[in-house]
Amino acid sequence: MNRSLFFIFLLFPPCLFRQAEVFGQADTAKLTLVYESAMHLTEAQTDSIGYYADYVNHFYLKGQYPKAKMMALRLYGYYYENKADYKKAVDYYLQTLDEARKDTNIDFQVNSLTDLAFVYTEMKQSQKAKEVYLECVKLNQQLGDAGSLINSYTNLGAIYNHVGLYDSARHFLEEGLRIGKLPENDGRKDLSNLYNNLGNTYYFLKQYDKALVYFRNNYDHDFSGNKPEKKDDLWFDEVNMTDCYSEKGTFDSAAKYGNLSLQLSLQLGSMSKQSYTYKILSQLAHHRGDDKRAWEYQGKWYELDTAIVNSETYKAIAELEEKYEARERENEKLLLQGEVAQQKFHTRIMMIVLISVLLLAITAALAFMAKRKVNKKLQATNDLVMRQNERLYELNYEKNSLISIVSHDLSTPFASIGMWSQLLQTGQDNLTAEQKKALSRIEQATNYGEKLIRHILDVEKAETNQHKLSLENLDLRIFTESIVEDFLPAAARKNIRLHLDCAHKSLYFLSDRQLLSRMLENLLSNAIKYTTAGKQVWISVSEEKDAVSIKIRDEGVGIEPDELPHLFSKYSKISSQPTNGEPSTGLGLAIVKRIVEELNGEISCESSVGKGSVFTVVLKK
Repeated sequence: MNRSLFFIFLLFPPCLFRQAEVFGQADTAKLTLVYESAMHLTEAQTDSIGYYADYVNHFYLKGQYPKAKMMALRLYGYYYENKADYKKAVDYYLQTLDEARKDTNIDFQVNSLTDLAFVYTEMKQSQKAKEVYLECVKLNQQLGDAGSLINSYTNLGAIYNHVGLYDSARHFLEEGLRIGKLPENDGRKDLSNLYNNLGNTYYFLKQYDKALVYFRNNYDHDFSGNKPEKKDDLWFDEVNMTDCYSEKGTFDSAAKYGNLSLQLSLQLGSMSKQSYTYKILSQLAHHRGDDKRAWEYQGKWYELDTAIVNSETYKAIAELEEKYEARERENEKLLLQGEVAQQKFHTRIMMIVLISVLLLAITAALAFMAKRKVNKKLQATNDLVMRQNERLYELNYEKNSLISIVSHDLSTPFASIGMWSQLLQTGQDNLTAEQKKALSRIEQATNYGEKLIRHILDVEKAETNQHKLSLENLDLRIFTESIVEDFLPAAARKNIRLHLDCAHKSLYFLSDRQLLSRMLENLLSNAIKYTTAGKQVWISVSEEKDAVSIKIRDEGVGIEPDELPHLFSKYSKISSQPTNGEPSTGLGLAIVKRIVEELNGEISCESSVGKGSVFTVVLKK
């Protein structure tokens, strides 16, 4: 049994639901305690949060405590937030906000708005998070709660820093600081988080002296306390000051705090902190012109970072094994339950058969037994199919996990090769022509290997739907022009002319910039790759009734008719070859098809051998 669930049943046994008929002031306080306890549970106790939500919702359904509805809705939102089901979480938080507005309960409005802002931030929807935090500020101003108002200003500053609007971030953070420094609030509120965000704002604005004021304030506060639990914060303060002094050019001070942060990271025994400290020290040495020391620190950073990656890999494998064993135990439990149920079923059937023999005679009994035999055979067949399906699902899951782990580990040696290649390139003046040529081939092979690994990961993650759409209103003409400009050098090397045809001066379309860019880049790269030197490639963008159409036409080698049905399959290889010996993995068009489907569109291809191909993408508005 889940340990957290066991604890809850001890506190709130099922009989409490029957006792709900008598609901007084003491029960109201108990229900509030249940709600507040649930809101402090962690992600590891998600199942317990769901139980609490059902428990609180029970009292609302009984009509005994109207406020219980808001409590239950917020708990359901928190439950789905911890399960990373952000769509349902947002739905429940919006229902909570609606109920709080009906009840004119400002405290609950602030809580639900803060919950919404956090989920929007997790969904990378910074604009929505910003709008919600602004509404939180207005409500906190009505409440007159200085602590909550300062938190809202701090959150707003962090959001504006994240989107690069540093002046706006500074405005809200300084307003929060002003409130925190008022005589009636002085010393009652920990402003370290606000100071840190203000320091980051001035750092991004390259006003390092002002940034250091806030970083040093946090450092002095954490250093003077000399508490073990403050050592993590102290390390963070020292790293911030090292980075700031380094960018400012005050290298002696930067070295002082850099060495302090390194010593503290060693005391804490944190590999991640040591790795990041060496990274900052490497940057400092580089700024000072001490490339030898920079290289030493970079090597230690790389060594620790690699160890952390390997540790996380082993941890992931252990988790996979634990999940597999847990699944096996669950299957055994289900099998045992099935055998018990089947045994009960057989007992009932035998009783019916005996009664039937007495009442309906031998013929009816034989007919019944024959029918039971057929049912048992069908049940056995169904059980076999279900077990095979479960096994296939497990094997497919393990295969995807292994591919992700192996591909991630393969990227480490490629990164090492790339780093050494860059180091050798810095001394090219001392190399012979043959050595330079070999170095160039090493770099090309490294880039191709990394690209192949990324493609494998992209294709194998097609069913996991890990990418979160970030929609924005794009001007397709300007967007496509920028993509085409990026490919002009590659086309020029093969003397291929690129043409862009867009009838509209501006053609706006709501879509995900990253996915749309990857789709066009893959299609345009293929068009250049399979087109003979001296030929042409056309890109056209047009608007239809409820969709936009993007066509890429080339004068390339074309595709055999019998290969067109398999063109977008994973790892498919066609007989057509690139015209200049370019590498091809057979993954690009599979990725394109996945992206098009994710964008709610369709892709098709028309081709003639020796004449060229036309790829048409239709995206619904």
